Amino acid sequence: MAEEIKLMKGNEAIAHAAIRYGADGYFGYPITPQSEILETLMELKPWETTGMVVLQAESEVAAINMVYGGAGCGKAVMTSSSSPGVSLKQEGVSYLAGAELPCLIVNVMRGGPGLGTIQPSQADYFQTVKGGGHGDYRLIALAPASVQEMADFVALGFDLAFKYNNPAIILADGVIGQMMEKVVLPPFRPRRTEEEIRRNCPWAALGKPADRSRNVITSLELDPAIMEENNIRFQQKYRIIEQEEVRYEEINCEGADYLIVAFGSMARICQKTIEIAEEQGVKIGLLRPITLWPFPTEAIARYADKVKGIISVELNAGQMVEDVRLAINGHVKVEHFGRLGGIVPTPDEVLDALKEKLM
Repeated sequence: MAEEIKLMKGNEAIAHAAIRYGADGYFGYPITPQSEILETLMELKPWETTGMVVLQAESEVAAINMVYGGAGCGKAVMTSSSSPGVSLKQEGVSYLAGAELPCLIVNVMRGGPGLGTIQPSQADYFQTVKGGGHGDYRLIALAPASVQEMADFVALGFDLAFKYNNPAIILADGVIGQMMEKVVLPPFRPRRTEEEIRRNCPWAALGKPADRSRNVITSLELDPAIMEENNIRFQQKYRIIEQEEVRYEEINCEGADYLIVAFGSMARICQKTIEIAEEQGVKIGLLRPITLWPFPTEAIARYADKVKGIISVELNAGQMVEDVRLAINGHVKVEHFGRLGGIVPTPDEVLDALKEKLM
């Protein structure tokens, strides 16, 4: 079968990939710069072809609680929003994590705090990677750097969510959501039958068959001893994810004198920075975290004794740089460079900042 290649926005790729994955439901609310996800789903009308439910909820709070209900039934359900909207979803995200329910969340980041700007940002790193809601929980966080990865990470996010019974999030930024590139669309997967859900998700609340007791989905536990056992189990699961699911990309890192750590759109810009630096005789490598959690701590730590300095390049005031510094543990100088307010730096600006801070 020939590959299906289309030219589309990153947001549109998310929508197409969700349908092709066999997602059972999408519940969302419009907000710039991710509204095309919902708009594309409404235009494609997957309820007429695959049976996928697409619903614009009355609010972000309603949308995440609809996801909670669908996930509790073992369905492959998702939502999307941009930064202020994701803030509103945080209580529901914490409930999903506490009930160990798989789902996919998409955040196409915009600048803040508050309503901020509709321009791109990467300032939701803390909110996502550190757990923006209450309690000791983690989200599996994927950071796409292309429209192709926006499409590919839908299936990956769902698969990881169901593998570990844990919410997964695609943490993109406005640049990746709005830019247009060629995309190889994934093949269609059939939606799972109720029998497959009963077999693969025995915890799912699908009514009360005659041969078993009713499943109750909840994150509530009033006995502190049992709640502690639950949290210990969560932490054990997170340690397994940290061992098994770290993903990253290394570009020109062999023999580099300096290392850039960047994700999403900033990683793309930094690739051009590397080319410009090479023309000037400066050897720079790029390590791009693909999973922001689990974070590629060990991969970054290996450069502590190999490079003269590291710079974390982010569209924020300095968030991921904290994890880079923890990985390096003081063995080499680590600096941060970022622009705020939705301003995207040029490759030359990144190189100038590296020279100023590290050379």
